[in-house]
Amino acid sequence: MNTYLQLSEVSIDFPTPKGPFRALDKINLDIVKGEFVSLIGHSGCGKSTVLNIVAGLHQATYGGVLLEGREVNSPGAERAVVFQNHSLLPWLTAYENVELAVKQVFKRTKSKAEMRAWIEHNLELVHMTHAMDKRPDEISGGMKQRVGIARALAMEPKVLLMDEPFGALDALTRAHLQDSLMEIHRDLGNTVIMITHDVDEAVLLSDRIVMMTNGPAATVGEILAIDLPRPRQRVELSDDAHYNHLRHEVLAFLYERQRKVEDFSAAKKARDRATDAPSGRSACAV
Repeated sequence: MNTYLQLSEVSIDFPTPKGPFRALDKINLDIVKGEFVSLIGHSGCGKSTVLNIVAGLHQATYGGVLLEGREVNSPGAERAVVFQNHSLLPWLTAYENVELAVKQVFKRTKSKAEMRAWIEHNLELVHMTHAMDKRPDEISGGMKQRVGIARALAMEPKVLLMDEPFGALDALTRAHLQDSLMEIHRDLGNTVIMITHDVDEAVLLSDRIVMMTNGPAATVGEILAIDLPRPRQRVELSDDAHYNHLRHEVLAFLYERQRKVEDFSAAKKARDRATDAPSGRSACAV
């Protein structure tokens, strides 16, 4: 396996009044070019922090990230981010929102005509050419997110980073965008890292699912290879035994981790009650 993107011993501490808080601990992950990897785990396990470190928005306290052998230590156009919130500028049209990114990256290498063709091409990829002259308040939530994806793709990134890009959408719109993303990934061969809480989404889209342990000091718990053939059809997969087995593997990991957290929390509360009880009497004494 030729590693394209490498996370090596990535750990990060955040300052608190009580001292450093270890959010991530020794994250190790090798990703090959063109791979679609999903990060999944319970809320607070540090998924977004991992994505922000790869994006260069956070600096690891220990360890680091290499992209094609070069250290990642700041934001860059080769790593485009799509957030759950579309983050479009409301006074600009869909075309103009994408144009901002294109001008930032290609103003010295593309002519005006080439930039216009490139913007329209990326809007076409997400099926938004019909609404390119509309502002965000004139289009639906799903259409806004399509424009956000087009803007990220128009930067021609080496790695596309997606932080729950469909989390705020209704189920039908989400399904349509998942299908569009599979088409784009098939046609462009992007390297994608996506955060999701949706097990079905992760299994449908991914080549591998990285399952993270609960924080603090969250790390990679297990990595599950999704060896389903592409292209994938969601209706057919719903009755596929192997698809359902993979789905079960992810659910089992998540529920087992949650059970351990709840058991640990209950045991800690019991110890705290015992410690706080009056001297010479147990916490359950009457």
